[in-house]
Amino acid sequence: MPASALALVVAAALIHALWNFAAKKAQGNHHFACMTALGVSLLWLPAVFVVGLDELPGWGWRAWIATAASAVVHLAYFNALLAGYRAADMTVVYPVARGSGPLLSSLVAVLLLGEHLGLGGALGLAGVVGGILLMAAGPAFFAKDAASADPERQRRRKLGIAWGALTGATIAAYSVIDGYAVKVLALSPILYDYFCNLLRVPVSLPAVLRDRAAFLPALRRQWKHALVVAIGSPAAYILVLYAMKLAPLSRVAPARELSMLFAALIGGQLLGEGERGWRIAGAALIALGVAALAVAR
Repeated sequence: MPASALALVVAAALIHALWNFAAKKAQGNHHFACMTALGVSLLWLPAVFVVGLDELPGWGWRAWIATAASAVVHLAYFNALLAGYRAADMTVVYPVARGSGPLLSSLVAVLLLGEHLGLGGALGLAGVVGGILLMAAGPAFFAKDAASADPERQRRRKLGIAWGALTGATIAAYSVIDGYAVKVLALSPILYDYFCNLLRVPVSLPAVLRDRAAFLPALRRQWKHALVVAIGSPAAYILVLYAMKLAPLSRVAPARELSMLFAALIGGQLLGEGERGWRIAGAALIALGVAALAVAR
């Protein structure tokens, strides 16, 4: 992986962990998903004009199908993520989501896009996924003695793993779609991400309209968190899309999991989520895996 691509991914990882912290604190639902989509549509519009809209007339039907498909999958991803954060700890949902996503997307990249992992890349990927699973599961999940395990905590952990796995599947799906859009169709990452988000607004409106009375109260409670997500989520992902132009998807997708290093600190220090030793061990394994991916040929 080129150093420039790795630098983009590291910056994206930090921003990604921060906006996920805001999403966790918001405890939002479909209203939060809609308000963040609206926020992105407004806040990022000047950037679209700066980049220029000259490319749009050249977008063919493949570009618009990819954009629409990505919008639907991203909305499913965000709603699954929010449901996981309402049901469980960030340090369970986030690692499982970020671990299962790269595993699936890298396999698809190898099988369908013709990319080659190699032994070093495969070992690095195994390190990333193994570290994330270590952080997510920890010792309590495998406890057999009922006296040593808190049933409610175990229930929340299992829910977090289930929602995290579902979120990871959507991550794998949109990673492949978006990798195709920026690498094969050569679409501008900023324009592509903006219009993907813009299309999420009408897709998310039906759920909001069915529960319209709750939207304004949710907006008053959660607008600050929505603002962080509206700024941070596109910024992090645009950096990743530019990295995809410089390096193979099978390297970029797992390397994004450096965000685990930041998420472990946030979950342990700011959210008070426990098992810090297991989180640190998992983060160290992830770091080694990312290093192997970065130097693999």
